[in-house]
Amino acid sequence: MKGAGTHVKRAFKYRFYPTDAQAAELSRTFGCVRRVYNLALAARTEAWTRQERVNYNQTSAMLTAWKKTEELAYLNEVSSVPLQQALRHLQTAFTNFFGKRAKYPRFKSRKKSRKSAEYTTSAFRFRDGNLTLAKMTEPLDIVWSRPLPEDASPSMVTVSQDAAGRWYVSLLCEDPCVKPLPVTSAAVGIDVGLDHLLTLSTGEKVSNPRHERRDRGRLAKAQRQLARKAKGDGANRAKARRKAAKVYARITDRRRDHLHKLTTRLVRENQTIVIEDLTVRNMVKNRSLARAISDAAWSEFRSILEYKAQWYGREVIAIDRWFPSSRLCSACGTLQGKMPLNVRTWTCDCGTTHDRDVNAAKNILAVGLTASVCGAGVRPQRSTPGRQSAMKQKPQRREP
Repeated sequence: MKGAGTHVKRAFKYRFYPTDAQAAELSRTFGCVRRVYNLALAARTEAWTRQERVNYNQTSAMLTAWKKTEELAYLNEVSSVPLQQALRHLQTAFTNFFGKRAKYPRFKSRKKSRKSAEYTTSAFRFRDGNLTLAKMTEPLDIVWSRPLPEDASPSMVTVSQDAAGRWYVSLLCEDPCVKPLPVTSAAVGIDVGLDHLLTLSTGEKVSNPRHERRDRGRLAKAQRQLARKAKGDGANRAKARRKAAKVYARITDRRRDHLHKLTTRLVRENQTIVIEDLTVRNMVKNRSLARAISDAAWSEFRSILEYKAQWYGREVIAIDRWFPSSRLCSACGTLQGKMPLNVRTWTCDCGTTHDRDVNAAKNILAVGLTASVCGAGVRPQRSTPGRQSAMKQKPQRREP
């Protein structure tokens, strides 16, 4: 855990509207970043086939050599900092690959990959609320939808453009407002679902907004229009693609906003939050439920919940996904037999009538609190439900 005087670093993201010159400069930068990343990946892959390893310093030297060639001389026209950052990201990707935390790095696509560029402090100037990037004479026209922390001094700036054509700038700053909340005795168990997004052990049920289903008609219409455009019809196809991307963006923005409000409330109200360790990537292989599961965004919910718990000194505990929370009576502990998904209420032999989801949330909480007392700190196992049944995430502050 960090010291009391150390602040959390967080990114503040804003929309901005570039001039034509700025948009052209940033588009060139995105292209150069993608080109350098792909060249370095190709060089490292070729070396890998020869049983050799190429590190960041070697790719940095390659970049210097590439700039001196006639074919790649255009790399000198953009700021060198985003190009170096691309090499650092590639190094991180290989580190994760060798550490068996990720797959082998893939080449960036001009059409599909995220358009972004990172600028460190040497490549931008931030004064009096104006942000000016390297190779630019005018500051960016940023819509300051929320204030930065007082006396903020960004250490990193990331500029990006999404598929809908919207421009964003993200400023990484220390936020003194993020600090541990007062300790409370409140604890809650959470059972995620599709009919209700969350069911709490208190008996409260949070409805599932189903953002994708609400806009499915608009999305289908935009996708039909895109499908009608010939692949050689560049301008019209690009226009139709942006129109479909805007519908996707609307769905994503509304979903993320709802999850942020929900997770903030849970973190503020509870000291301990217990959830299930679900493997969503396997669950979406069920073709009849994949769309609904993706729309619920359980993985994103957990990710947001965990980092906010770290920020505010809360505790998140993930229990074994194989724990029979729905079939176990929270009153007497009797384990029932098979229970199809269409069974929403059931009565135990002890006479207690259970709501399936509320009962599951109560059992999740009980197992999580037991793990917290026992100090369980291992990842849930896939094979045996009775062993190593919980994973405890201690509240800690993120390193900058």
